[in-house]
Amino acid sequence: MSKFDLKDLERRMNGAVNVLQKEFGSLRTGRANASLLDPVTVDAYGTPMPLNQLATVLAPEPRMITVQVWDRSQVDAVDRAIREADLGLNPIGEGQVLRIPIPELNEERRQEMAKLAAKYAEQARVAVRNVRRDGMEQLKRQEKNGEIGQDEQHTHGAEVQEITDATIKKIDEALSSKEEEIMQI
Repeated sequence: MSKFDLKDLERRMNGAVNVLQKEFGSLRTGRANASLLDPVTVDAYGTPMPLNQLATVLAPEPRMITVQVWDRSQVDAVDRAIREADLGLNPIGEGQVLRIPIPELNEERRQEMAKLAAKYAEQARVAVRNVRRDGMEQLKRQEKNGEIGQDEQHTHGAEVQEITDATIKKIDEALSSKEEEIMQI
């Protein structure tokens, strides 16, 4: 078996933080953000395709997203996909450009968004804890197999816990920041 790889555990934990940031990016905060349309897939050319493979998505103003569709024949499909994506958005067509006004969020919708953000953060925490568990089990296995000594196992275990704590702190800070952004008027 190979030597204990602390960097790999750290990379996997940071992966959970990166996924969380992507999920937070898709949460609507009442402010225009091009990543809001990342989850949208369009039935184009007989196959589902991500929106960003059919159009340029920009947020030129704080309350407006524009979607410049490259192929005129796909404008209606893109419009339909955005409407059906359950994001509460209604595009306005102007030739090959769709303008999407971002409506204000009411208090109830803000609360729902904050709860969803908390749920995403908890999923990230669980992912980080699972990586921690894997690392600790690997250490115990290596000690049992005589690959590392008990002192080394304890030292590495403390390092794994340090990385876990730091990563959970990053998640909590990201959640706090996102909740603040959502609840701003």
